[in-house]
Amino acid sequence: MISVISFAPEKVMYGILLLVIKYIAKLNFMKKLFICLLSLVGLLGGENMAAQKRRLPNVVFIYADDLGRGMLSHEGQEIVKTPHIDRLADEGLRFDNVRGSMFCAPARASLLTGYHDAHANKWKITGGGAYMQAYSGEVSSDDISAAIYHQTKDADPKLTTLAEVFKQAGYVTGQVGKLEWGFSVSFEEMEQHGWDYYYGYLDHVMAHGFYAPYMYENGKKVDIPGNTRKNCGKSLERETAKTYAERWNMEGKSVYSQDLFLEKMLDFIRTNKHRPFFLFHPTQLPHGPVAIPEVHADYKSDDRLTQIEKEYASMVKLLDDHVGIIMQELKKIGLEDNTMVIFSSDNGHEIYYSQEGRILKPVRNMQTGEFFDNITTKYYSELGGDVFNGNDGMAGLKYSNWEGGLRVPLIVKWPGEIREGKVIDNLVANYDLLPTMADMLGVNLEEDKDGISLLPLLLKRRSKVEHDYVVNASMHGGTIITKDGWKLRNLYSKNIFQLYYLPDDYREENDLADQYPEKVEKLKAILIKECNGDLANGRFTYQKFVLPRVNVKN
Repeated sequence: MISVISFAPEKVMYGILLLVIKYIAKLNFMKKLFICLLSLVGLLGGENMAAQKRRLPNVVFIYADDLGRGMLSHEGQEIVKTPHIDRLADEGLRFDNVRGSMFCAPARASLLTGYHDAHANKWKITGGGAYMQAYSGEVSSDDISAAIYHQTKDADPKLTTLAEVFKQAGYVTGQVGKLEWGFSVSFEEMEQHGWDYYYGYLDHVMAHGFYAPYMYENGKKVDIPGNTRKNCGKSLERETAKTYAERWNMEGKSVYSQDLFLEKMLDFIRTNKHRPFFLFHPTQLPHGPVAIPEVHADYKSDDRLTQIEKEYASMVKLLDDHVGIIMQELKKIGLEDNTMVIFSSDNGHEIYYSQEGRILKPVRNMQTGEFFDNITTKYYSELGGDVFNGNDGMAGLKYSNWEGGLRVPLIVKWPGEIREGKVIDNLVANYDLLPTMADMLGVNLEEDKDGISLLPLLLKRRSKVEHDYVVNASMHGGTIITKDGWKLRNLYSKNIFQLYYLPDDYREENDLADQYPEKVEKLKAILIKECNGDLANGRFTYQKFVLPRVNVKN
């Protein structure tokens, strides 16, 4: 196993300093200086020994897709049990006040670059569906990749990514799953972003099905025998007899993608067990449409659930099972004690199990049939009909700037280094992970990232590490949340600002904007600045995306 740094130079300097001090002592020269130098040696020696004790860990980062924190049993989920993720929380540090992004594409970009998602032109988010043109072979994957790269190559060239940080520290980097930011990503971008190895989808539209006819591995199209569906086996979401029959028609659906991902991750860990590695797994699970090879035994006879709800619960359960298998493999090959495992999610909960009379999508008040206006009325689980309460009682879902859309789980386990079973409520964000890893690895960042290092918090050096505020974009508009719990929410199209005090209002039921106009103006000014002077940047719209279809002739 490789240490944090090479300690030979420090040991030499330490020995020389001891000799100098002993010589000065023999000459009885400047006794006070002798005492000071001796104290300094003690400090240097203590720091050096602590550094020698701590080794650079391998890092496995599991980034769940559309997993509302309310779907985890340690957060109060009553139907689905997640014992393996719960164990991570019990044996690691659990953050209770974390903001991701309101949906997957900006969340991944934010996570991997260390910037919040309300900047103008910080990165380009391409459209999806590009690689689906490779199915027939009429358009090559290389041509599709080149066309995507042509559309994205003028993005900020100075962006340091998370994988590049690890590579600078001598790690081998791997990414397996629903890959990267944007909805289609080129081979060139994967290489530029620092990945030594990658396997999975390069197209998020393809990733809406779990039976892909092909994946991409290090720039090569790899066919999956037995999977013949061009749409990767994607099914319709609203449950009917017809959609149920279509979903369980397994013709051309032989190999489940998440099983492939698990095999590739275990292989990456085994292959690189003698060198430091960073493995990033952006999962498909439990993103819909619902698809699972079989209903888990825990739910087959659960009369609280409809059939499609049983299948969705099984997707969450499979995610938890895979976490357990990865942890068991680390233990089996002797890496558990020197591996940091991080678990998080990109955004809040989403509904993929709609059914007439139960819960519908787009969501609405099932008691009145009315849609939520997201101003005076908003989604709550009990109004929308969510049996799981996947947003943990908060307002809103994925895509929104309510807490149910933005607040995500974050667990960090690092045996012997960070506190166990601790829950902290410091205000942190997904864009803090890159600065934290850079700090841990001793990598200097030339950019002034939005994120902050959480390493002093992880190592118990300081307890007050947190943001003064965090910023998010959404389909509604920008949002700013302060460390003392004030939240300003903007609905850009209507020029509306709402103010909430979250410590007393977890469900965002009491708009305080009229009572605290000065607070609104103060937070509004900061939000405008963070949106690069234009609140329009806080309203994430599809019009900014590159068109999904790639015209390779241009």
